[in-house]
Formats: sequence, structure tokens, C-alpha cells
Amino acid sequence: MSNCNRRGAASAHKGLAPVWRAAAACLALSGLHGGVAAQTHPLPITPEWRATAQRVAQAGVALADLAPNAPDSHTVQRGDTLWGISSLFLKSAWRWPELWGMNLEQIRNPHLIYPGQVLVLERKDGRATLRLAQGGPGEPTNTVKMSPRVRSELLANGAIAAIPLHLIGPFLNEAVVFEANELDAAPRIVATQEGRVMVSRGETAYVRGDLGGARDFRLFRELTPLTDPVTREVLGFEGRYVGTAEHVRPGGEQAGAPVPDSFRVTSTRLEARVGDRLSPVPQQELVAYVPHAPAAALDGHIVSIYGDGLRAGQNQVVAINRGKRDGVERGHVLALWRTGKEAVDTTSGGKVALRLPDERHGMLFVFRVFERASYALILNVQDPVRAGDRFTQP
Repeated sequence: MSNCNRRGAASAHKGLAPVWRAAAACLALSGLHGGVAAQTHPLPITPEWRATAQRVAQAGVALADLAPNAPDSHTVQRGDTLWGISSLFLKSAWRWPELWGMNLEQIRNPHLIYPGQVLVLERKDGRATLRLAQGGPGEPTNTVKMSPRVRSELLANGAIAAIPLHLIGPFLNEAVVFEANELDAAPRIVATQEGRVMVSRGETAYVRGDLGGARDFRLFRELTPLTDPVTREVLGFEGRYVGTAEHVRPGGEQAGAPVPDSFRVTSTRLEARVGDRLSPVPQQELVAYVPHAPAAALDGHIVSIYGDGLRAGQNQVVAINRGKRDGVERGHVLALWRTGKEAVDTTSGGKVALRLPDERHGMLFVFRVFERASYALILNVQDPVRAGDRFTQP
């Protein structure tokens, strides 16, 4: 994972520029999402973000929306994220665009903040805004306009990210929902070097099937149906991720018998074996992983815990039963709810069965979206998360 997991936000003339731009630029430049494309093509800004910028430009947020112990200033540290910084200042971290003053004229340029820079919270007329100061705490608050930087400088200087990207990086290729059991017809490992039962990194596996001209592949084991816990609808099929492999020598025919293609296993989450299926490594798209709340009401349930666990905690990944068709987007922040427990009221001379109200106890961050299901990172949670637990818009 590149140092881009410490990159992200932004400053500009008369306040801070739209910070999602820097987060998106950072991901694009990291190599996860298409390399240098961001240097010449402006990154997307959703109508919702633009509307927010226009509505709150330079206005800031109400003082009542600040965190109870919001500091007067914060010096950016290595390892900081936009989410973490916003949490210092706001009760609801996903409302960061309202806190950071917007500069619509500079909206096309990625402006970044870096470790060592000082963010100053300004309170005036019942509103609060966040500005970038020049110098350390206690020094004059001179707004600094940051200039766009080219790829090499971005990577070297280590600007911060919107969220802890190192937590989701491994899942960008691993966590996949297939629409159908399409791996049945995929290329497969048919033999191993020297007849070994398992194949480790750097070893050779022999593959048969149509490679479609691709050279780099992901390895998957059996597909597991993802079933909606409420409707019982099959939302897709989750592949058990094994690792990656690259094509090193084509097959053919020898003495009237087919000769399989040779592959070198390049990475493993599990040791590969005969029968594992191959799926081409997809070209990564340019994506801005920026926390924001859904524009409309959204609710659903946890389908499963990624991996073998029955429960999940902070920084683990879950599958949810909502996807593109339901309006789910990358970057959506969702609230986790704990189901209210059964109780008995004995205060009125008898026993009355009660159901206590559901309690909100955590947050999800959606980072991969498929047609009928999505993957989300548990940002924080009080109690273990289980399949069937409920979520809503925050």
C-alpha cells in the first residue's frame, strides 16, 4: 500500500477548498486507481457536494454542531485523516464540507494539507469555520493558498487522506460480488508443480481455460451465495479470495495431449490448490473515497462478515444488502443499530412484556458497491456486529 493512506484534504483562498478533491486525487495518484489520469483530467464532483458548497460557502456550521471539546487549533500529524480531523471538530464527521470554507472558483484544483500545518477553528456570529494557519499555534492566522502539485511531489510530501486507506486497500481486489456463479466457466488450476497439494507464493500452477488475453488474475475458491437476511433473495455470489497469479508461459498440445498454461502465484491470502478459479484483475477506476451521508432515506441489514468470523468489530469489513439499485454510493456513511432487547415492566402490579428501542452504536463506511450488495468498513462500534444487524442513513 502506498503512502497515500496518509493523504487527502485541502486549503484555499478565503478558507479551505473542497477537500474531497485532494482525497480523490490522492487515490488516483497512488496507483490503486489508474495512475496519472488525475493529472490531466478533473476529478468528479457530485451535484450533492456542489450544492453543499454553494449553500454553505464561507458560512460554516452552527456552533451547536461542534464537538463538545472541539479544539481551537490542530496541528496535522502523520497518520491523520480527514475523517479523524473532522471528528475532532464536529459531532458528525461526515458533515465536514460545511465546516471547511468552500472556494468554488478553485474547485478544479486539488489543494492539500500536510503534516505540520495548523488548522484553526474560527467562531463568529454563532457560526464556525476551519482555516489553514501559517506557522504554529498562537501565531497569526494567515490564510495560505496551496498550489496544485504534480504526482512525484504529492507522493513525496505525504498529504493526508480522507479515511484510513490502508484498511480498505487490501479489499479493493479481494472483496468481490459476482452477479451469477460465473466462475463455473472460468479458467482453473488443473495441476501443480511436482504434484504438490498446495501452491505458495512464487511457485507454479498449471491452468486450463480461456484466458481472454489477460495476464494478471485473481484466484478464488468456491462461490458462496449472499442471501438477504429479510427477503431471502440471493444478492450475488461472494468468492473466497485466494491470491493472485500471472501468466508466464502459454500451453498448447504435445503428443496428442493438451498442455496447460503455466502461471506463477504472485501473492496468497490462502495457499492455492487444484480447482481454484481465475478471474482477470480488473482495471481500477478513478474513485473518490469521500465520506458523505446518503441524500435520501436508506436502511437495510448486514448480510455477512467478510472472512470466517461470526462477529465483527472496528476496522473489519461486512457485506450489506443494499447496492447500486438502492442508491448506495462509494463513500456513504451509515449508522449501525443494536436491536432493542426484550424486557418486562413490573411496576404496575403485573408483568408487561416490552421491547426496548433500538440503539445506534456504530458507523459504517461503504467502499465497494455492486448491483444488489455492497461492502462497508466498520469505522467504530460499541458492540460486536452480526449478520442481520440493521443500518440506516446517519
